[in-house]
Amino acid sequence: MSHLLFALAAWCLLAPAVHAAPSLAEQRLAFRQAWAVAQQGGDGWRSWATGLADYPLYPYLEEAALEHDVDTLDRATVADYLKRYPDLLPAADLRRAWLRSQARKQHWDDFLALYRSGLGDALTCDALHAKLAQGGTLDFERDLAALWNSPSLPGACDPVLDAAHDAGLLTSTRLWARIDRALDAGQVGTVAALASWLPGEEGTAAARLAQALRDPAAAVADATHWPDTPRHRQAAALALKRLARRDTDAADAGWKRLAPRFSFTPAQRDGVLYALALFHATDFDEHALVRLASLPADVQTDTSREWRARVALARQDWPAVLAAIDAMPAGQQDEDEWRYFRARALAATGQADQADPLYAKLAQEPTYYGFLAADRVQGDYAICPLNPPDDAQREQALLDKPGLQRAFELFAVDLPHLARREWSRALGDTDRDTLRIAARLAYERGWYDRAVFTYSSGEALRYYDQRFPLASQDGVVPQAQQAGIDPSWAYAIARAESAWMSDAHSGADARGLMQLVPATAAQVAKKNGLAWQGGQSLYDPAVNIMLGTRYLAQMAARFSGAPWLASAAYNAGPNKVDQWLAERGNLPPDLFVATIPYHETRDYVARVMAFAVIYDWRLYGKALPLASRMPAIGQPYSLPDVHTPRKDVTCPTAPASAVATAGASR
Repeated sequence: MSHLLFALAAWCLLAPAVHAAPSLAEQRLAFRQAWAVAQQGGDGWRSWATGLADYPLYPYLEEAALEHDVDTLDRATVADYLKRYPDLLPAADLRRAWLRSQARKQHWDDFLALYRSGLGDALTCDALHAKLAQGGTLDFERDLAALWNSPSLPGACDPVLDAAHDAGLLTSTRLWARIDRALDAGQVGTVAALASWLPGEEGTAAARLAQALRDPAAAVADATHWPDTPRHRQAAALALKRLARRDTDAADAGWKRLAPRFSFTPAQRDGVLYALALFHATDFDEHALVRLASLPADVQTDTSREWRARVALARQDWPAVLAAIDAMPAGQQDEDEWRYFRARALAATGQADQADPLYAKLAQEPTYYGFLAADRVQGDYAICPLNPPDDAQREQALLDKPGLQRAFELFAVDLPHLARREWSRALGDTDRDTLRIAARLAYERGWYDRAVFTYSSGEALRYYDQRFPLASQDGVVPQAQQAGIDPSWAYAIARAESAWMSDAHSGADARGLMQLVPATAAQVAKKNGLAWQGGQSLYDPAVNIMLGTRYLAQMAARFSGAPWLASAAYNAGPNKVDQWLAERGNLPPDLFVATIPYHETRDYVARVMAFAVIYDWRLYGKALPLASRMPAIGQPYSLPDVHTPRKDVTCPTAPASAVATAGASR
């Protein structure tokens, strides 16, 4: 903050006596400082906002200060702001904040005076609470039916639901309907809470359904003493399916005990057998292939069919691979993964005359499997770039939209979350072509994630410059070189992790462009003798890239430098990769990736490897062969440089194939 204060003070001192309108750069500087002050509450921000009255983001300053002081505001102050800025997002934010404050204090008259519907479940329930507090009554269909369809509700709804229960509105039929929705969503807390409102044996059965979700092993053990009623059968079947995911052997033993104990319906029996077969497959058990193949046709799913193929791949049983792919429906067979492995299996069974045409066709697609296929036939990589079309008139019309102006300004002053909200509101009902023009405008301003997410289908997949930006200001190339890793791979990781959202934040507290957890980043900084300024610093792209490339280097060093294994470790953790290597470390890289048990990690490795090819082409005009980034397990990896031989990139004669979505999507 101090350098901003100094810069702004210097600007004020040097300003000419005739007060010219501040430039846009000066307004942005003033806004940043005023914003920092406004977030502390009070009116101090106003002295920093001189010259900002006409700046598009001016209303955000007042709202930030008011929201900080929301517990002390009177209704008139809030109503005045809402009247002046009725259609702006800051007004909606202030309304919500003030309503939450009034609800906490149970100032229901003030709450209802400014309440509007459609502000979320918590405030909807607060409004019903206010109604009850003022002597009103509840009607289930009018007041609760929409809320009741949610498998989970916020705590603000508890007083309302208690009142509805006391009023006799929550019948057993209604309670069971919501319990079933909560079971489908895995919301054990909701099931357990509602169980207490059911009478006698119904309540007991509901509590056992909650136990099946929460502790399936205990539920399977206890089920030998349960009565054979419909709801207890439901609980037993659910517990067996949940246990199969965690411990297939225990689930097998439980099934042997409970199958004769309960009169399971055909659907319940098939559901348990399906779960047992599927999770034995993900464990790559000895009899997994037989279990999967013996499932009735109407029980099979795309997931069970693909796992039949993955188990066969793990065994390198090529006839079984072909049989598994043949058992898939046509649409699944046509996915690029299974076209590649059909060709792989045909080649391995001496049918190169059938395999080579499949490889050649697949090699015309700019995807992970397309690049693997091109390597198999020593072909060029197929990439057909396009640029978004120019449309100056429509661009100017977009730039004239106040909402989009606010979005671009919020991005320019480093408030990307608020920028995305304004973007979504300004363009929420926009047609596809206009949205793509807006994405181009965003890209030209360095707001790359808008292009990444917008150019996600059809011809727009060929906008490679915009979808795979070279964000040189973030220091990817020099930091990767200093860390001793391939810059193209570092770019690919950042692209896959965050799609260039510098403020990306995962549920696991991973942050920034390369999605580093603060604890890991602190360890990396210490190990490399780098400054560590805390978790918030990970939202600074330069800091994030500096630490992320070093962590990538650590992962690479652990796996003989191999980018593909290090990518898997970056996503799933190195210990998991060690476990998979101990179990299937004899497999070629493409088969190993296909047999990674986690769908997320399989997809992640494929995307990163495809993105690395594309970024290599973006950097050098040619592309390092994908196979060279996927050395055999245990084989040392040689870091490429500008002199390393690279493959030509060409556009096939039928460029429609170049817009395939798999592998190089998002």
